Amino acid sequence: MTGIKRRGVLAAAIAAPALVRSGGAQAQAAPSTPSTWKADKPITIYNPLPAGGVADAHLRFLGERVGRKWGTQVIVDIKAGAGATLAAAQMPNVKPDGYTIACMTINSLRYPHYQQAAWHPLRDFSYIIGLSEFTFGVVVKADSPYQTIQDLIAAGKREPEKLNYGTSGVGGTGHLLMIETEQATGARFTHIPYKGGAEWMPALLGGHIQFVPDGAAWAPFVENGQVRVLAMATEKRFGKYPDKPTLIESGINAVAVSPYGLVGPKDLPPQVVWALHDAFKEAMADPGHQPLLDRFIQEPWYRNPTDYRAFAEKYYVDVKPMLIKAGLAKA
Repeated sequence: MTGIKRRGVLAAAIAAPALVRSGGAQAQAAPSTPSTWKADKPITIYNPLPAGGVADAHLRFLGERVGRKWGTQVIVDIKAGAGATLAAAQMPNVKPDGYTIACMTINSLRYPHYQQAAWHPLRDFSYIIGLSEFTFGVVVKADSPYQTIQDLIAAGKREPEKLNYGTSGVGGTGHLLMIETEQATGARFTHIPYKGGAEWMPALLGGHIQFVPDGAAWAPFVENGQVRVLAMATEKRFGKYPDKPTLIESGINAVAVSPYGLVGPKDLPPQVVWALHDAFKEAMADPGHQPLLDRFIQEPWYRNPTDYRAFAEKYYVDVKPMLIKAGLAKA
């Protein structure tokens, strides 16, 4: 699942306008000669999701290996909140020297369409490397009375807004997934936004919410029997859960996958961009990397600086119609 084909409200429209060019930061072409830049002091990565979550574990894994390569330290600094956009939002305020970068979730490409932001996702960032994408599913506690996604939908139609669900924030992929589900089925649920899986997972286990339609921070809890999958929000049945239907199979035409990567401030020199890219790409090739992703049923989503920016430019244009349909943005 390394491509970006998406259906329903989570799909980028195929016939969208040409890639936007918004001035400011532009695609960083690879230097004509290999970059000789290397970090000689600690690097800080701002993380938009809570400590102890999937992204936190992933960034610390990669950072440890990059720090080892360059003989320095890579520090992961939590900047959670605002729908996982706070980390990238710091970039216009930092020096473009490569020592402060951010993990950017796909929500930073949506957020300015429905919230006033002091930054622009295309003008204010240098795109460094695409890292991974969250795999989404709808899960309940193991002792939940809802045995299938149809049971859950029926309950949401029978008693509108009685059942609570948690996601990683307003306008995030999980929230959009449920808006699409409600529009398709007529069911109604109550959204409880959190900062990430490190918050909504305890809320689910504690009975404060009844289900989660979000990224697979829940996967280890499926393994230990505390959580049960009702349906996967993937295009095809997911190999790890072959007996679990997709939402598409269940009559809900939606697929949800949410990539993230590393960005820096605009005007980051190409030599620095590509040196960081090369170091993190090498870290992604570490033998322990794929097992870490497998633990949270994530897929690798490698993109070089040029391809990552091209994706961002297209998605930023394509996503607005779906946000309008979801009632989060105005035409």
